[in-house]
Amino acid sequence: MPRFDPIAILETLSNYPVTAFCAAPTAYRMLVLYNTTSYKFKSLQHCVSAGEPINPQVMEQWKASTGLDIYEGYGQTETALICATFKGMKIKPGSMGKAAPGYDVQVVDVDGKVLPPDQEGDIAIHIAPQRPSNLFSQYTGDPEKTASTIRGDFYLTGDRAIKDEDGYFWFVGRSDDVILSSGYRIGPFEIESALIEHPAVAESAVVSSPDPIRGEVVKAFVVLSPPYTAHDQDALTKELQDHVKKVTAPYKYPRKIEFVEQLPKTVSGKIRRNELRNKEWGRV
Repeated sequence: MPRFDPIAILETLSNYPVTAFCAAPTAYRMLVLYNTTSYKFKSLQHCVSAGEPINPQVMEQWKASTGLDIYEGYGQTETALICATFKGMKIKPGSMGKAAPGYDVQVVDVDGKVLPPDQEGDIAIHIAPQRPSNLFSQYTGDPEKTASTIRGDFYLTGDRAIKDEDGYFWFVGRSDDVILSSGYRIGPFEIESALIEHPAVAESAVVSSPDPIRGEVVKAFVVLSPPYTAHDQDALTKELQDHVKKVTAPYKYPRKIEFVEQLPKTVSGKIRRNELRNKEWGRV
């Protein structure tokens, strides 16, 4: 497939009567690096992001340059859309919105019990006594995998989140992406969002990395924005670590940072964190 061309996308949105634009966060991150104020999107009315969480900083930059909000959606191949910030709803930057019609979405604990607001748990869909019509029935030829997605009366998506008192869901990470370091649970998305707030960072991916003392630590793979590619990397590493400490919490900062030219992605633009994690743990 041809490489994503931000200029071609901006020109298309500017020159043709496109009213709705849906793209992965990677595309928006690349687009805001350009001077979008020089383009006039006369027809564009609605912008949507899906595939993985979109950083609040990117949403702010997009709105500042285009005047348009980005509405986030969350779903799976197995489920279709199960959460979203729908047109007319209040946007909470960093949240993937509320449950979609037809789904009773909850955050549950290890026993399949619904957790109270503001507690982290597994994203689950209520399937008893009535299974939602849009939910897949099974993984063909793999009953063990199908059974592994069921916990009590719920189907597990494999992702973790927090649900606030208003019913908005806040993505933490894939269950296997959450980093356990010295007893702390650290979600990669929070660290990635903190990093992208720094002007040196164009894009980042955060994964666990083995450590003999802490078991595992936070490692960030960082793609630098053009003005910073020639900077001293040791000094920049320290600067980014201090930045994350201030924005999040001291124990969450990436103890390892590797600067890369690009991040591995799927054809739809999602970052392949599992590939980076497997490399760190010597599984490839």
